[in-house]
Amino acid sequence: MPASSGQLTDCVVLLGPELAPFNCSRFAWSADTITATDCIGPATTIDSGARVVIPGLYNGHTHMGDSALPDGATGLTLEEAFFRPAGYKYRELARLTPDTHLPHLEAHLRYMARTGTVCHLDFREQGPAGAELLRAASINTGVESIILNQFNESPFAEADLRANRPGHALPPAHRAELERMLSVADGFSESTMNDLTDAAWAEIRALTASKGKLRAIHCLENAGYRELSLATTGRGDLARALELYDPHLVVHLTVADADEIALLVRSEKTAAINPRANANLGLPLPPVAALLRAGANLLLGTDNGMLNSPNLLAELDFTYKVAKSQFADALSPDPAAILKMATSNIRPVLGGDHHGALAVGLPATFVVLDFTKGHLRHSRHIVASVVTRVTPDDVLATYRLGRPLYQTADLF
Repeated sequence: MPASSGQLTDCVVLLGPELAPFNCSRFAWSADTITATDCIGPATTIDSGARVVIPGLYNGHTHMGDSALPDGATGLTLEEAFFRPAGYKYRELARLTPDTHLPHLEAHLRYMARTGTVCHLDFREQGPAGAELLRAASINTGVESIILNQFNESPFAEADLRANRPGHALPPAHRAELERMLSVADGFSESTMNDLTDAAWAEIRALTASKGKLRAIHCLENAGYRELSLATTGRGDLARALELYDPHLVVHLTVADADEIALLVRSEKTAAINPRANANLGLPLPPVAALLRAGANLLLGTDNGMLNSPNLLAELDFTYKVAKSQFADALSPDPAAILKMATSNIRPVLGGDHHGALAVGLPATFVVLDFTKGHLRHSRHIVASVVTRVTPDDVLATYRLGRPLYQTADLF
């Protein structure tokens, strides 16, 4: 569907990167751009219902390839379910044809739009073919997929990884596969720093930088990632990633200690946390409060489609309550700090048209929520209610660059 023009009247809009709620007599857009936010004044509460406009949501970490296998990891360990090459996920994905796999991807991207998500950063397995399939699903649904591609098969034997010899770069076939991936995908990812040699990481960093591509990596999802990296190289996996690979995005930090959190903040890198996925795997919950206290720029991800629905509304609610428990006081964190993880915190990572914020002149990428519903119409704190009470049934529309990805008949 092409970009449109339209307007909403007498609504509440969360404006700017700080997500400040304002009563607006008119919120308007033309083609792909916001043209009016006619503010009446700040809004902290709602007395008798309103439509609330928020920025379109960004899912900071997904694996949508295995959305074809919902709850397939139930009863399996992390290694049994997700590790390459023999894990359940990789065995089952190999059995799918493009024709049988594509409808699963499209269905879950449409569910993202149904729940307010306009863009996701995906760690896509299966090499260039996997990237091409997700790109097709993205085009067909309108939800933007930022694709971070992974080798289809590991380039190195375990003995070579542990030897980590100087100059042991990618084998020619995998170097060619990397070139093909970067011709399709937006960047590169691997599961952990322990999956490649130091020389290969340096090679990938140089090639992705020369092509202007993104780099992302999982770090500190469990203590084993750190311990294996230390045993192999004398550096933990986060320190090794920052030194060799210079990632734009670091994912998980589930077991990050104070020194590692400080290292991340000094690096000015963005991290994506995935609390529901960690809980589903029986892992520790990420140190949300410590990361926020330290000033880390955080994104929020739903992680594997096999583990969780890609519903950021559920992730926002869960993360806010985890953070409150970790802060251990009734005042922290500000709900806006959690909502920023799915909106304006995206700016340092993606740039361009990705603002995660609403203002005149910015992209018309937004979500309209129905705060006339009984459980929302008398909200005493609008942003807190967005974070903790909104459900998929309360989403009236999701727009990306002026194009409706999802819209109910009740919007206008």
